[in-house]
Amino acid sequence: MKTRKQLYGSSNMVGRNIERMRKERGIKQKDFIAKIQVMGCDMNPTSYSKLEGQIREANDKEIFVIAKLLGVSIEELFENKDGGE
Repeated sequence: MKTRKQLYGSSNMVGRNIERMRKERGIKQKDFIAKIQVMGCDMNPTSYSKLEGQIREANDKEIFVIAKLLGVSIEELFENKDGGE
């Protein structure tokens, strides 16, 4: 599993949790992006990587689709479980 090369940004509150949950489920980033696209959310790898890295904002549709794919509530994406801001 690759480790993050850059520090997290502060443009969204969910990216760190999305990354953690995806990795806990053993889903590769490219496979997760493909699932997001199948659900009708147009996202490219760079955009998704920036979302996980909290470098860009996440929109409501992205949050909805990602929560659904991870099998969690939207609220769980916002929980502070790792000590980050």
